[in-house]
Amino acid sequence: MVSRAPRPTNQVALTIDDGYCAPCVDGYVAFAERSGIPLTFSPNGRFHELWAPHAAALRPLIAAGQIQIGNHTWSHPDMRHLNDTGVRIEIERNDDWIQKTFGITARPYFRPPYGMHDHRIDDLAGSLGYTTILMWNGTLGDATLETPADILGLAERWVRAGAIVLGHANHPTVLGLFDQLDALLAQRNLRPVTLDTMLGTSRAHG
Repeated sequence: MVSRAPRPTNQVALTIDDGYCAPCVDGYVAFAERSGIPLTFSPNGRFHELWAPHAAALRPLIAAGQIQIGNHTWSHPDMRHLNDTGVRIEIERNDDWIQKTFGITARPYFRPPYGMHDHRIDDLAGSLGYTTILMWNGTLGDATLETPADILGLAERWVRAGAIVLGHANHPTVLGLFDQLDALLAQRNLRPVTLDTMLGTSRAHG
């Protein structure tokens, strides 16, 4: 399991989950293209209709190492309530969609919905090649609808050296805050990176 950088660094990993808000997905992809900032998306395949239009734009960014894709399950259930077959289906179905849509593996990073997991789920994910459970040690708090002040306050608190920061492409409030978040990174001399860069993995092999 990983929740932060393994050693002192000025790197920060910005990780964006879910993606059930079309303008949010649009906005995050446009922000990545415009800014060049590395991001790690962990989308749910059930929202494939919102992500598919951006596949052509994301594929070259993935190839360049700016964008990474993680596995966050197909439909975002609490995995603890599924039997072994259900757990495997959720992970494998999303894995198939990621490879078909983005042309790359998400292995070895599996982010369990709600951060809920146990040894059984970890073992099942590991047997499918998802050997690293992806957690976080900072958040923008935007899994639910928040005010701009709330999100910026949490960014001030958690966007720090060595952090893996959790955000969501679910509510449009964040779309008006990209410039402020970019400025915060510059002010703190932080270098945003993908998980591959922070943790030394590769999209060729996971």
